[in-house]
Amino acid sequence: MTWIKGHIRLMETLICLLLILVGLLLLKGNAGLASVFFIIAFLIGGYESAKEGLHGLFAEKHLTVDVLMILAAVGAGSIGYWLEGALLIFIFSLSSTLEEMAMEKSKNAISALMNLTPDTARRFREDGSIEEIETKALKIGDKLQVRKGESVPIDGKLQSDFGQFDESMVTGESVTVEKTYEDSLIGGTINEGQTIEMIVTVENGDTLFAKIVNLVASAQTQKSRTTTFIENLEDHYVKAVLLLVPIFILFCHLALAWPWLDAFYRGMVLLTVASPCALIASSTPASLSAISRAARKGLVIKGGDIVDKMGDIKAVVMDKTGTLTQGKPSVVDSYYIGDKSDIDAIVKTAEEMSTHPISQALLDYVTEGKQLSTIQAEEISGKGFIVTSNGQEWRIGKKSFILERVTHIEPIESEIETLESQGKTLIFVSREDDLMAYYALLDDIKEESLKAIKMLHALDIKTVMLTGDQERTAYYVAKKLGIDEVVANCMPQDKVTNLAKIKERYGFVAMVGDGINDAPALAQADVSYAIGSGTDIAMESADSVIMEDLTRIPFSIKLSKKMKRIVKQNIIFAFSVISLLILANVFQVVNLPLGVVGHEGSTILVILNGLRLLSFK
Repeated sequence: MTWIKGHIRLMETLICLLLILVGLLLLKGNAGLASVFFIIAFLIGGYESAKEGLHGLFAEKHLTVDVLMILAAVGAGSIGYWLEGALLIFIFSLSSTLEEMAMEKSKNAISALMNLTPDTARRFREDGSIEEIETKALKIGDKLQVRKGESVPIDGKLQSDFGQFDESMVTGESVTVEKTYEDSLIGGTINEGQTIEMIVTVENGDTLFAKIVNLVASAQTQKSRTTTFIENLEDHYVKAVLLLVPIFILFCHLALAWPWLDAFYRGMVLLTVASPCALIASSTPASLSAISRAARKGLVIKGGDIVDKMGDIKAVVMDKTGTLTQGKPSVVDSYYIGDKSDIDAIVKTAEEMSTHPISQALLDYVTEGKQLSTIQAEEISGKGFIVTSNGQEWRIGKKSFILERVTHIEPIESEIETLESQGKTLIFVSREDDLMAYYALLDDIKEESLKAIKMLHALDIKTVMLTGDQERTAYYVAKKLGIDEVVANCMPQDKVTNLAKIKERYGFVAMVGDGINDAPALAQADVSYAIGSGTDIAMESADSVIMEDLTRIPFSIKLSKKMKRIVKQNIIFAFSVISLLILANVFQVVNLPLGVVGHEGSTILVILNGLRLLSFK
């Protein structure tokens, strides 16, 4: 019964076919009774189309192809062609059923995502025993057990020393990811190693997986520019057909001297073959398939209009830290002029105010520094910290910030240049006018960054790095990756201005970032990508979300271009079939059932052509 309720239209179509077959068996012996079966088939098979057509006409003030089909079938029946009318209804109902099934296939990737997280989890009680609990009842701080082969029920932190996980359902990459104590775990990923323990860090509705599913589900309601145009065209097109058909009937009867019944019948055929079913289906299945394919590849695109625009990208602007690099810098060298313990204490107290990756790296390094409670610290966005301790001003930050007070760093200038030329980020510490220390940090480049840059260049797309780092550090990374252009020493508030200049040079520009300070630039770009491991603000500001791998950017551009080609093919094919069928009708070489087969067959073909994007590589 559940299956039948979910496939009402299919059942109505099958009943319609059965009634037509019974009518055909009765046709020679009892034509009147046969007509009754054809009329019943007409009513059952055409119910859904009539309901949708009337709803569109009266509730939405919008004419649809359903209206054309019902009028054509009624018109055919009114002149005694009940069999043809019933066949028209059956074929149209069958086509609509197949369309629904094909469209459902393009959404299955999202439905599958929703089912990946388990309904229950094993939670440790206070006495150490384990209870099974619904995943939706989990709370932050709960300690869980996940066995080998099971899905991680919710986002959290690994509490075991080591674990191995399959994150392909989120990242699109079927590579086992190794994790160690306190590493982040993503709900829905699969534990491929031994039994592990974890701590819940988010509420059930705030998991990365839930956000991805919600984003993709929302994206399916956002139509592409082509789809919107075609849907707006449908109403005018249907009105034009309704106006043309009576003119055609009168012309054939009066000017060409066709018998009235023949002229009217040909008018009903015209009403059928001229309807824009295939044209309307030329864009939406392709757009939904592209969004679903991208989601399975680890790229969440927030709507069909975004997929449309990705194919127009001429240049890609990328932040460095966390985008091109791992976003987990570590201190690899340091130099102290003053007392190490005093300096580390100042740095530790100030950096604990920030969640920036550089602050976290410094905190990991100055672990022996004491926490000071008698100092005042102020964070200067994009520059560093000003700390007041015992009446003295300390500064912690980039070189340009320190040089606002310090006037002599010549003794170690050559050493600084060497470190910067090696791609290391330098953080300086000063007290009043004196340089006290510096820390050299290194943030490893992501393995896939080089591959992504090469793929973008192969598509003839320019690459630009927009970073707050010093020029030497920025150019070192850019040279290593083969990036075309670098904008260094860029303050967060200057990113939008610099992006506008880049757009003037290259035209249609994409922006990639992961942090709060990237959000304004992401919103300003023609197309924007946020890194999935970044901040919620960045993810909300961006048009799409990448699960770590930057090669998703060139993939999305190729996917967009392929989608546009398919939509163009569909539109040309749809117009060609409509034109040929209209011409065949004028020369009376196509009857009503054959016209419906040709017309609805073309609709199914354009849908299947759009579904090819589900397997795009």
